[in-house]
Amino acid sequence: MYFYSKDSARAELDNLGQMPIYTPQGTIVPLSSVADIRETVDTNTIRRIDAKRTVTLNIIPPDNVALETGVERVRSELVEHMKRTGEMPFAVTMNISGASDQLDATRSALAGNYLVAIVIIYLLLVAIFTHWGYPLLIMTTIPLGVAGGLVGLALMNWVGAILPRFGLDPIIQPFDMITMLGFLILMGTVVNNPILIVDRALYNLREMGLDAQNAVMEAVSSRLRPIAMSTVTTICGLAPLVFIPGAGTELYRAWAPSCCSAFWARQSSR
Repeated sequence: MYFYSKDSARAELDNLGQMPIYTPQGTIVPLSSVADIRETVDTNTIRRIDAKRTVTLNIIPPDNVALETGVERVRSELVEHMKRTGEMPFAVTMNISGASDQLDATRSALAGNYLVAIVIIYLLLVAIFTHWGYPLLIMTTIPLGVAGGLVGLALMNWVGAILPRFGLDPIIQPFDMITMLGFLILMGTVVNNPILIVDRALYNLREMGLDAQNAVMEAVSSRLRPIAMSTVTTICGLAPLVFIPGAGTELYRAWAPSCCSAFWARQSSR
């Protein structure tokens, strides 16, 4: 059984026995009345890896600190500091494992998936338009979407930092793996609306006989309303999942900047 305190900076082991415990009868009793508190070591055995003695230190970062940020702080502020000041003997080696290894593997996989996603999107657009140039025009919205996502992420953290002034819990969304996944999904969604505009413009050129400028202007004016409607409904539909706290909302909260960037990219495609 593990106990976690939000006020860990001022928590003391001597006061642990006074922690209130709720009983099935509805009464409140101190922890010392139902348990004997003794301070002891974590294990009574010596663990070895490759015939070397090992000690495992579990570090759990706060909820508002991203995993990669916590790993980097442990590596730079703890491990490197101990090596630099000589607090850790040179014969002792330290390795960061656990969720850190999974984080590195996920980061490498996402880096490769970004390139694969761009290639797949381009090939699909080539198959749809039977042209090698139009997809490049459509995919220019992807950098706009990524830029909008970064702006949306910064704006969300700025608004979330103000919420405690109104008695609400703060909302902090770092640029972590879940957010990167949201950007990966964004790459496949921001191209939807430029597809409609380009397709309509090509129809105006080929079937209606309009010149290029008038064809594009008519395509934008005729597709602007459905594009705006789909964007607004998407943002409003995800808003409760993003701003109302609860289990699983971290995933949708990471997608919020993607929704904002999608709106920016769609309007920029005009």
